[in-house]
Amino acid sequence: MTFDMRRWSENYRDAFADMQGDPEVMADLGGPYDRAASNEKFDRYRDAWAIDGISRWAVVDSADHFLGYAGVMKRGDPDHPLGSHYEIGWRFRRDAWGRGLATESARRALDHAWTVLDAPEIFSYTGADNRRSRKVMERLDLRRDAARDFTARYPRGDWTGLLWVAERPAANAAIG
Repeated sequence: MTFDMRRWSENYRDAFADMQGDPEVMADLGGPYDRAASNEKFDRYRDAWAIDGISRWAVVDSADHFLGYAGVMKRGDPDHPLGSHYEIGWRFRRDAWGRGLATESARRALDHAWTVLDAPEIFSYTGADNRRSRKVMERLDLRRDAARDFTARYPRGDWTGLLWVAERPAANAAIG
């Protein structure tokens, strides 16, 4: 499937909210978001480009219809169990599942991140029951690091994350 990755635009706000409101799409995060929570997340993703120089990308089809997102975000909360770090994540509408979009867009996002960040590693984490995301992490060749699994307190309750790590590619591996 042909897709493009774009910075956030108001054109994607409603479709983003629809995706965030889908109980099946949001099952791993405690259920759907209401419009206010979705707008807050949308604004955070949009604004991160100016604040941190990196963020999630809106993933769209050839007609510019929103399919989901993928990208690297700075997590600057020193109280997070992993401390301040960068995280690769993705989420797609149900009708976009099963097409390889998460893997391919996350791969592009990681490739971009290594060109603009000086970080030695980028984390990815998911709940134990999210087999789809774990499969994406495997296809991305991320390294499982069970020693750094964590439990975090979120507004929707405690959440346990299984940690995977993307390590900075060697300089010669990044060429070509």
